[in-house]
Amino acid sequence: MGAFLSTRPASPTTVHFASKPAVLTVKKTENPDQVEQLSLRELLESRCTSLFTAFSPLWWLPNGHLQTIYCVTGDFSGVDRMLYRRHYLRLVDGGTLGIDFAPVDGTSVKDDAPIIVVQHGLTGGSYEAYVRVILSRACAPVEKGGLGYRAVVINFRGCAGVPITNPLFYSAGHTDDTRSALMYVATRYPKARLLGLGFSLGANVITRYLGEEREMARLHSACVLACPWDLQANNHGLQNSFLGKYIYSRGMGGNLQNLLKRHAQAMTVDPSHPVAEAAMATLALRNPTMDEFDQSFTRIAGGPSPSFPFPNVDEYYIWGSSHRIIKDITVPFLAINAADDPIVQHVPSDGGGNGLIVLGLTKGGGHLGWFQAGQDSVDRWTTRPVLEWLKLVGEELVMEPLDKGRSVYTDEDGFLRERERDHLGCKEIDGGGVIDGNGGEGGILQGL
Repeated sequence: MGAFLSTRPASPTTVHFASKPAVLTVKKTENPDQVEQLSLRELLESRCTSLFTAFSPLWWLPNGHLQTIYCVTGDFSGVDRMLYRRHYLRLVDGGTLGIDFAPVDGTSVKDDAPIIVVQHGLTGGSYEAYVRVILSRACAPVEKGGLGYRAVVINFRGCAGVPITNPLFYSAGHTDDTRSALMYVATRYPKARLLGLGFSLGANVITRYLGEEREMARLHSACVLACPWDLQANNHGLQNSFLGKYIYSRGMGGNLQNLLKRHAQAMTVDPSHPVAEAAMATLALRNPTMDEFDQSFTRIAGGPSPSFPFPNVDEYYIWGSSHRIIKDITVPFLAINAADDPIVQHVPSDGGGNGLIVLGLTKGGGHLGWFQAGQDSVDRWTTRPVLEWLKLVGEELVMEPLDKGRSVYTDEDGFLRERERDHLGCKEIDGGGVIDGNGGEGGILQGL
């Protein structure tokens, strides 16, 4: 119990920049009609000042274990409430994504307003409190103290009420669904900057996407929180501690198994299909840890061939990690982790010399926690630096060209497609509408 009772005093965030931070063109604060060139360090030190402040945890959540557990057990249904307008995308492989836009009445938002593109955590969705705490402020009108931005949450296959319509799941390393969703968003709003925002597993997906796409990435920037980076090392860390294995890993494994149970019928339409066989074997597991679930199912069903299936879970973790790819990112990128995160214990200390990378590490905060005292209730320390970052990259940086990515065309079946990528494509299908983004999903632990 000592791990739960220990406390850690507040300390300023450790912020790492490359030895030669990128020099960017930015609008002058005192005269936005004029521009100047400043290094990324100078920009954050002057316009994202809260990133350098100390995180002071609530007295009753003094360490990473309690911060993380409160993410799961806390009642956040009455704060930061969000409604979304859902659109369903059918992918060329037969799968389905749920794309949740905010605000619901998008007619009040300018066509060129920045769009925050969100990827959620392991088994979450647009309803997660860690998503809503930022979007409720970023999507509020400027006259009400918000940024006046649009947001879109990419709900992974099977998450947040999205149906499974083919025998394929999602994973921490598969990025093609992100490509398809961004193709749709960029085509729908060609005048808007796309600002990536990722949490935990979704942070890993965004990081991998940017590193893989390099100059062709459709995102103009990204901010990621609690990214798991080195999946193999962090899984080994979980397995080598009692709390890691029997609380966190089994909690996440149970979440994944419950999600699979919800879609078992869709996954096993053809019992002879390898994914169906893996699903039935995984459903028979008793109280699996996350790596046991991934060994039984994700390494087989977490993406298409030729990458999948992997011979074992470690090969999948090595392939799906993002820590080695940040050197290839070509847009401004901010990552924030907590040193006492009991789930993510291995965090990169530098960005491979990439001048566009900023890595922030707080002393406390747990996994997606960072709970501190607010004016009226519990608040999260990360909210202010993330909003300051979004304002900087959304309004103040001068970015050219705005139109990014490969050219898109519509095929004879109505699918949006990219040149030279025949395996990718999506089209909007019937369904969706206004959804309540505050309720969560039965049987699925929140906050992971």
